[in-house]
Amino acid sequence: MDDERDGVRLTSLDSPLGDGLEVTKGDLVDHLDAFADRLVPLLAGRPLSVMRVRPGAAPFMQRNVPKGAPDWVRTVPVWSASTSREIHQVLCDDRRTLLWLANQRAVEFHVPFLPAGAAQPTGLVLDLDPPEGGDFACVVAAAELVRRALADTGLAGAVKTSGSKGAHVVVPIRDADPVDAAAATRALAARAARLDPQVATTAYIKEDRHGLVFVDSTRSGTGTIVAAYSPRVRPGLPVSAPVDWADLASADPGRVTVRTAAELLGTGDPWAAALPAPQELPADLVAEGHTIPVARVAAMHEGRRRARAKRAAEDGS
Repeated sequence: MDDERDGVRLTSLDSPLGDGLEVTKGDLVDHLDAFADRLVPLLAGRPLSVMRVRPGAAPFMQRNVPKGAPDWVRTVPVWSASTSREIHQVLCDDRRTLLWLANQRAVEFHVPFLPAGAAQPTGLVLDLDPPEGGDFACVVAAAELVRRALADTGLAGAVKTSGSKGAHVVVPIRDADPVDAAAATRALAARAARLDPQVATTAYIKEDRHGLVFVDSTRSGTGTIVAAYSPRVRPGLPVSAPVDWADLASADPGRVTVRTAAELLGTGDPWAAALPAPQELPADLVAEGHTIPVARVAAMHEGRRRARAKRAAEDGS
C-alpha cells in the first residue's frame, strides 16, 4: 500500500518495517506523522543522526544525508572526526522532511544539544542505564538521586524514558560552552552517585558497575540524545516518552509504543510542559566537573593499564 502526504510519496506501508520489529512501515509513518508537531521542534536546526532499518539487514546509524535526497531537504556541513571528512547532516525542520525520513525507514532520531551554527548548548542530560537484568525500579531510584543532586545545586530537570530500559534526565541550560556543560554533567553524575553508592555508579567500564545503575555523563557537550517521542529499534518500537516526576515510579516504559503513544500521551505536549526554563550552571558545579576525568578517556587509559598488568602477570607465571 502506498500513500502521499505533504507531497511526500510513502511506499510499502503495509510491509514489515524490519526483522523482528513486529510492526509495519505504516505504523512508523503514522506515529511520526501524529507527533510531527511535537517532534519537529525538538529536531529543527540540529544536525540529525538517524537509526535506519531494512528487512534482511542489521539496523544502521546514518549521519550523512542519503544519496538521492530531494532538493528541499535542508542539510548542514559537519566535520566527522570518525571518518576525517566533512559530511552533510539533515536538518529536520518540517513535517515534510520528517515524512521523507519515515519513508527511508528512519526509526530513531538523535540530536545534539548544540544547534547548527551555535556556540552554546541548550541543555545537558544524565542518561541512566540499568544493569543487566535490572528492572525499571532501579532506574527510578537513580533518577530520584539525580533529581536530588540537581535540587541541591539549585537546578531542575525533566525526565523521560529512553525508549529502551533506561531514562534520561534533561536539564535546559544557558550561557555555557560545550566543555563547561560536559564538565557540569560529570559533576552532577558524581554527586548523584555519592548520594547512594548502593544504587548508582559513574563507572564507565561495565565490569566495574557491580549491578548498579550507570549514570552516564558522556552525552552532554557535543554528544547526542534520542529525542522525546522518537521510537527505538526494539520489538514493537517503544517510544522515548515524557513522564511526570510524580508518575515515574509507576511508569511502564514498554507500554508506550508507536501503536499506543497517540492514545497514551494524548494531544498535548507533555515534554514541552515538563521542561523548566533554561538555567545558568553554578560556577562550583562546573569547577568540580573540570576535576573529573572524561569517562571515555579515563576508561581507555584504565583498559590499557589492566592489559599491561595482565600481560605482566602472565609473563611472570
